[in-house]
Amino acid sequence: MSDCLFCKIIAGEIPSAKVYEDALCYAFSDIAPQAPVHFLVIPKAHIASVSQVDGSNSGVVAHIFEVIAQLAKEQGLESYRVVSNIGEQAGQSVFHLHFHVLSGRDMTWPPG
Repeated sequence: MSDCLFCKIIAGEIPSAKVYEDALCYAFSDIAPQAPVHFLVIPKAHIASVSQVDGSNSGVVAHIFEVIAQLAKEQGLESYRVVSNIGEQAGQSVFHLHFHVLSGRDMTWPPG
């Protein structure tokens, strides 16, 4: 999508601090971290949110969770939170599926 912030990051039109990249997904540091470790993992294909996941794209979501586990191990994270907000009322501000990975502090509820 031409107006999607995360699609522009994937395309290299907007700079980001890359954490990981492969053919299916891209991970980068959050620009407003809510924890000492805070990065996002997004699919390269535009999927608006978890509510758009179906049989045609669920494989990339499974892959993203494998990548999250790999990155957590590589960064020595023993405890971390994975969050995806779905819809405006839940706090989704960029409508491209993304998973926040947060670690390095006690996680309270609500997060932040």
